[in-house]
Amino acid sequence: MTAAQADLAGARSEFSRLRTIDTPRVEDGAAIWRIARDSEVLDLNSSYSYLLWCRDFAATSLVARDDGGAPVAFVTGYVRPERPETLVVWQVAVDRGQRGKGLAGALLDELTARVTGELGITAVETTVTPDNTASDRLFTAYAARHGATLEREVLFDGELFPDGVHQPEVLYRIGPLSP
Repeated sequence: MTAAQADLAGARSEFSRLRTIDTPRVEDGAAIWRIARDSEVLDLNSSYSYLLWCRDFAATSLVARDDGGAPVAFVTGYVRPERPETLVVWQVAVDRGQRGKGLAGALLDELTARVTGELGITAVETTVTPDNTASDRLFTAYAARHGATLEREVLFDGELFPDGVHQPEVLYRIGPLSP
């Protein structure tokens, strides 16, 4: 077991004693939107989109709940239509007070364990901006834990975005994953 795997196992053990990982419900949409807003690094979508996400993409998304059942972290994803063996991770965020406990990694591991078995997913894609060190570390560690290859390439140049101040979105392609 590598040091990264041991750290994650310890974080999972702490997490499992205190919280649960669950499929999101529509009523979680507002809390998920607030967690994304307060992350200060994610592109914030409309609150409406988070409600839709909890309804239409619940099978490919997860929330971590505190002892009272309130969401404290989430991962949202969808199956890529042109590549049905690929899970696209849209967003991962952890409430400020819960960071540093391995929740993001635990959510990614749990989600991919579910979708590899249920949906036949063999690869994960996500995009990360060059300044998002936390996401780079999260997905690099994820690939290493799963013994998967990580390939990076620019998916969308910054000038494609209408506001003109967006950094490029770098595609991270991770796979193959085993069931």
